[in-house]
Amino acid sequence: MRSGILSIGVYIPSLRLKTSEIANVWGKDNSVVASLGVLEKSVADLDEDSFTMGLESAFNAISKFNIEKNKIKRVFFGSESGAYAVKPTSVMIADYLGIKGEYLAYDTQFACKSATSALISAFESTFVNKDEFSLVIASDKALGKPSDALEFTAGSGAGSVVVGSSDNLLLELEGYASFATDTSDFWRKQHSKFPAHAGRFSGEPAYFYHIKSAVAILFKKIDLKVQDYDYVVFHTPNAKFPVKIALSLGFSLDQVTPSLIVSKIGNCYSASTFLSLSAVLQIVKPGDRILLVSYGSGAGSDAFSFKVSDFINEYESELDNYLNNKKYISYVDYLKAIGQL
Repeated sequence: MRSGILSIGVYIPSLRLKTSEIANVWGKDNSVVASLGVLEKSVADLDEDSFTMGLESAFNAISKFNIEKNKIKRVFFGSESGAYAVKPTSVMIADYLGIKGEYLAYDTQFACKSATSALISAFESTFVNKDEFSLVIASDKALGKPSDALEFTAGSGAGSVVVGSSDNLLLELEGYASFATDTSDFWRKQHSKFPAHAGRFSGEPAYFYHIKSAVAILFKKIDLKVQDYDYVVFHTPNAKFPVKIALSLGFSLDQVTPSLIVSKIGNCYSASTFLSLSAVLQIVKPGDRILLVSYGSGAGSDAFSFKVSDFINEYESELDNYLNNKKYISYVDYLKAIGQL
């Protein structure tokens, strides 16, 4: 049997804040909004957090193909906005799903690539335990300090994947690679509510350098190149960066554009790549190849190569339902939702 992704589920809150609303409040020119390519962002309400959103996405993932819960022996949760400072969200989600006792669980933190780090652990566990599945959850209630540039893009959402060895895979894993350096482009201290960042330093020496490096390592390992891929999914801090990195690597707009739901929901941090992947899976066909590359500040990237299987014809996504089920709120209501009023 082959190893890969058996199922994927997502969750996006219904509240939306238009970025033009943020610009108007702070007297910013709308050119700021245009440069980011994010028209609106999803906002988690007061009764939503990374736990509740992660649970919803995990439920969607395991219920889609009647995944046998007794075969899930690893539950990993990636986030930078955990519900508790000290209490594993992975165990909470597993318990609510009815996964009991005999399983490995832990939470991971590496900014926006927290979940893809765990995804590598899940794949490596699968190589040894071929009859067991792993559940990897990515969820973030991302916040940007009021009036800060991050406020325009920081959104909320979750995505979960079930990993294992099976003849009924959605995506067959062909290879993966990682690259990391100590690059402080974005950080949040222990008791700070909002993150800090180094502005333009987040671009070339951070996001672009790490993604390019991870992709180069992967291509060398599996002997593939840009022309071998039908679609590419990059981490989406905004809509500008993934397009720029795609074109610089030789990909076309047609290969990257289907993944850019960031314009509708903002940057959902650790959930970004899973949500973008879900968008691409709605249009792929058997035999297509997907390159997925995450980025996490601090800094590092994980790159994966997937081949779409025939089983994709059985896949039905809930993504559009969440994208279309939205309620616009004012900036004052937004401040209430994030606990600032």
